[in-house]
Amino acid sequence: MSARHGRDDYYWSDTEQTHRMRAREMLKAHGAEIKKLYGPDPWLPRILTPLVLLQIYLGYRAKDMGWPTLLLVAYFVGGTITHNCFLGIHEITHNLCFATPFYNDLYALFVNLVVPVPYAMVFKTYHAEHHRYLGWDGIDTDVPTQYEGRYLSNYAGKFLFLTFQVLFYAFRPTVVRTIKFEKMHVINYILQLTFNLLVYYFWGWWPLLYFFISIFLGTSWHPLAGHFISEHFVFVGNGEQETFSYYGPLNWVMWNVGYHVEHHDFPNIPWTRITQLRKIAPEFYVDLHRTKSCPGTLFDFLLQPNVNLYSRVMRERGAAKREKLLPTSTGCMKSVEPHQGSCS
Repeated sequence: MSARHGRDDYYWSDTEQTHRMRAREMLKAHGAEIKKLYGPDPWLPRILTPLVLLQIYLGYRAKDMGWPTLLLVAYFVGGTITHNCFLGIHEITHNLCFATPFYNDLYALFVNLVVPVPYAMVFKTYHAEHHRYLGWDGIDTDVPTQYEGRYLSNYAGKFLFLTFQVLFYAFRPTVVRTIKFEKMHVINYILQLTFNLLVYYFWGWWPLLYFFISIFLGTSWHPLAGHFISEHFVFVGNGEQETFSYYGPLNWVMWNVGYHVEHHDFPNIPWTRITQLRKIAPEFYVDLHRTKSCPGTLFDFLLQPNVNLYSRVMRERGAAKREKLLPTSTGCMKSVEPHQGSCS
């Protein structure tokens, strides 16, 4: 249980990330059709806003629930809504809800309210780097650290990691790479803390407790939480493929985040149109490995001895120590069109 098994280092790559290369080729072959998919789509706020309001209402009613009822509601309803909010904020921070980035930021702050931690704007900053510098050593905070790989790459460690995924994703950036706080980060903190205080003042601590329990249950052993693992952990091959898609029915409640290869290829295509990308250019995706089951990935990660926290593709060794984030052997960093903008 405690002995490390599987890999003892990452899959190190000396090539440019595959998404940039594939996007260039896809634009050459199908540019006109693909560009029609670009741009925001208004459907997300129409669906997500009622869910946020429902979660606030359930928080208000939490004081009337017994513990068994509260835990069941927090897992099946609150956990699902909260995870939906996380993924909704992911979509929003790509500026895919409104034409103006500022309005996207404001809506992200609203959705953040039912996640009592003010994280939306910080996530936007880190997530932009995750796309631009995918797998870069010390830059991409989505990749587990050496300490996580060294001490959690056994059955007990992997179980701990899967159970408390949200804490690892929340605190890892503060250890790996600090960012400069901007005005929207400060507004996020002020607004969230004000909301939390108002909730406590008028309704007591039960709603906040319900929100936190929903976060934990919705990001732990929850069917939707499998996407954390399925997106970039390498289960097959030797690291030549660094992102994986899931095309199953859970995409209906995950804003199609399962189409993750497609999303990294063209992050400015919204969830309502990302599914069309494979239909336009199937030849670029037909030979890629895919994830068959999103919740099943949790158990595969835990039980497969050859997969652990080192099962990620890394590149640009020592990048965090550079004065400027210039590439070495991984090719030109000149952006292709789908990666331009603040959320590239």
